[in-house]
Amino acid sequence: MSESISNAHFVQAVRDRVGEVVVGQDVVVERMMIALLTGGHLLLLGVPGTAKTLLVNAVAKAVDLAFSRVQFTIDMLPSDIIGSELLDQTTGKFRTHQGPVFTNLLLADEINRAAPKVQSALLEAMQERKVTIGNASYPLPVPFLVIATQNPIEQAGTFELPEAQLDRFMLCHRLDYPTSDEEEEVLRRQLKMGLKRVAGGAMPKTAFDMIGGEPVCSQADLVGAMEKVQSVHVSEVFMKHCVEFVRLTRTHPAIELGCSPRAGLSIVQAARARAFVMERDYVVPEDLFELAEDVVLHRIRLSYEALAEGRKPGQVLEEMLRKLG
Repeated sequence: MSESISNAHFVQAVRDRVGEVVVGQDVVVERMMIALLTGGHLLLLGVPGTAKTLLVNAVAKAVDLAFSRVQFTIDMLPSDIIGSELLDQTTGKFRTHQGPVFTNLLLADEINRAAPKVQSALLEAMQERKVTIGNASYPLPVPFLVIATQNPIEQAGTFELPEAQLDRFMLCHRLDYPTSDEEEEVLRRQLKMGLKRVAGGAMPKTAFDMIGGEPVCSQADLVGAMEKVQSVHVSEVFMKHCVEFVRLTRTHPAIELGCSPRAGLSIVQAARARAFVMERDYVVPEDLFELAEDVVLHRIRLSYEALAEGRKPGQVLEEMLRKLG
């Protein structure tokens, strides 16, 4: 890997590395790049087998960042994530054991399988980039972001994320199944992988075995790209449209719970990053319309009457976007 790459090639370098492992899912990779470039948290919704965990692993290995993965389960404790104070038997004093949250990129796999007490342990980390262990607060590494995955179908043994935590995710992206051509390519790649041999034994390789070892971008490359994102121009007109859009969610008759001001901040920051990904130094209305679903849908709740009428959040979102248009 070269010592530094140009900002223009940062996004493409990561995309190319991920493309060696994952077939398709270009929009998901774009959303993950937006999260990386803004330090915003990302929630991925998708049925099992749509490469959610594989995608996060591939992006984490492509950029030279500290990476931790936590598999959420119903019996997990908050200390399993943030850490705890342990008694040192030799000295008789307490020492701090830092949990997996002390990293740059935290993969919270199947986050809705943990009890609410555990989910709430992430609230301080996601908002303030610090955690409290005992009586002391500890800052988290910089950059820090959470990419969480969730199965939107299975309900057994799961807990719905509270609104306060959902609001801390900048984006919530819903993964679709691959196209027929992409699915055929997945099969072709699998047939060519061969065996993984370890200590005299062997087993068929998986896509996780194909993730490259050396990162293609350094942390300095990421910081340079983040600086470029901060210089992307956002017009007064664009900001007014963002405010109008967010306020529409609070006054629409079909919506019981609208978006907080954090939604407007998320739109502006994500639009900046998307403009950078698209090699622009200014945002355009297309950025707002493309990101609206990922920014808004997980933040609104339809009224009982609207649900009884069979209305869907996506339909209501389209109505509000038409008013903006």
